[in-house]
Amino acid sequence: MAKKPTETLAINIEEIRKQNIKDVLTLVEEALNERGYNAVSQIAGYLISNDPAYISSYKNARSVIQTVERHEIIEELVRVFLEQK
Repeated sequence: MAKKPTETLAINIEEIRKQNIKDVLTLVEEALNERGYNAVSQIAGYLISNDPAYISSYKNARSVIQTVERHEIIEELVRVFLEQK
């Protein structure tokens, strides 16, 4: 059944944010791995230092990771880690 144009669509902003962070990290990981870098080490270096040079510009990974605030990435990584305990 099609929705009426006046019906409200529930959007879960938090789920969209989480998926965006996952997509960004996945793209960056793939780009770093393809260039022969240790993705975990490079991403951690970036998150600790805020130095974008840790992330290769290959596949636009450096620009993509900068679309998300570092603290949001860290918060999501900690949340996922603690939920998996």
